[in-house]
Amino acid sequence: MRTKIVEKIKEIEETRNIKVLLAVESGSRAWGFASPDSDYDIRFIYRHEKDWYLSPWDKDETIEFMTEDDLDGSGWDLRKTFHLLLKSNAALLSWFYSPIIYKEDKNFVELFRPLADACFSPIAVSYHYLSMSKKYLEACRSDEVKLKSYFYCLRTALTGKWIIEKGTVPPVLFSELLILVDDDTRKKIEDLIALKATKGESYYHPNDWELFGFLERTVAENEEKSKNLAGGKADKAEMEKVFREIIK
Repeated sequence: MRTKIVEKIKEIEETRNIKVLLAVESGSRAWGFASPDSDYDIRFIYRHEKDWYLSPWDKDETIEFMTEDDLDGSGWDLRKTFHLLLKSNAALLSWFYSPIIYKEDKNFVELFRPLADACFSPIAVSYHYLSMSKKYLEACRSDEVKLKSYFYCLRTALTGKWIIEKGTVPPVLFSELLILVDDDTRKKIEDLIALKATKGESYYHPNDWELFGFLERTVAENEEKSKNLAGGKADKAEMEKVFREIIK
């Protein structure tokens, strides 16, 4: 499948006259708890030729595709990427820490990653994950829950906890977040990961109310502690300098 993904990226480059600067896996496969029927969520950043950016007109800055063999692709143009970076967009930040990389322009990453780290706003990203975890928590408040929803709640709640306790861009790989939980909770989660690897996306599982209680407490603590987090330290002049360097 990796070969197909790389070929699809090359096809997009040729047909759209762009250069893909970074292409990664995002979603359950990157997080480390995919189901057998999980899609491949390909996310990428691309640039046009320099003259494309000199036009006074607004242009489409997104490329999306979906193939018959479950390749779900979505990419952002470099200019849109910089606008989202300024807002400390949580999805964008996570792409730079994905454990599955399909294409990488090393010069771009070396220039861009320091900006990403500087623009990281603990309070903004924390509230992003808090909103998601609260939504998924309600989806898990029943005797039987979709295992997919359970993991989405676990990931977003623990990501919020990471930001509060560590103050850094959170890891993408879910297993790295498990250092935040006690041994008994970790064992429960690891058993569910093993189960999810054998079940389809639509599988429902009996609720573990003790684990649900842990999630409920974690989300409540995140909501209370997020209020005191700091913002990002974006340097727009430096960002402009790097933007020009990438498109020259």
